[in-house]
Amino acid sequence: MKKLLLTVLTSFILIACSSSDNNYENEFLPSQSFDTGTTINTSFPQYNDLLYPGNHVVLYGYGLSGIVVYYSGSSYVAFELSDPNHYYQSCSSLTVNGVLATCGCEDENTYDILTGQPNGSTTGSYGLTPYFVEVNGSIIRVYNN
Repeated sequence: MKKLLLTVLTSFILIACSSSDNNYENEFLPSQSFDTGTTINTSFPQYNDLLYPGNHVVLYGYGLSGIVVYYSGSSYVAFELSDPNHYYQSCSSLTVNGVLATCGCEDENTYDILTGQPNGSTTGSYGLTPYFVEVNGSIIRVYNN
C-alpha cells in the first residue's frame, strides 16, 4: 500500500512540474539565438561607456530589433529592443532614452532598461526579454542560445 501511495504521489509531482505549460514564453516575440562573442570590448571607444555606472550601449544586428546592454555599477544586463507586449512589427522597436525604452506604436509602452519592467501605463503583462550576459575582463558577451 505504501508503494502504491508513493508511486501515485511521485507521478502527481512529476506531472505537476512538467514543462508543457511554460509560463515564461512570450507569445508575441519569437525566441532568437545569437552570440555577440567578442564584439563588445570595453577597450574600444564605442563600448567605453560601459565602464561607467548608469550607461548603456545599443547593438543592432542581434535579437529581433537589437539589444541594449546596461551597466548598473555592479552588474551588466541586456534586453531585447522589441516591445514584448506586441507582435513583432516595425513600430514595436524600442528607442532608448536615458533608462527608459519606448515603443514606437500608438500606445508608447515604456520599460526600464535596468530591470526590464514596464513603466507607468504600459499595456500588457510582459517585461523586456532578458538575455544572458557574461563578463571576462574587458569582453562582455551577450547571448541567447
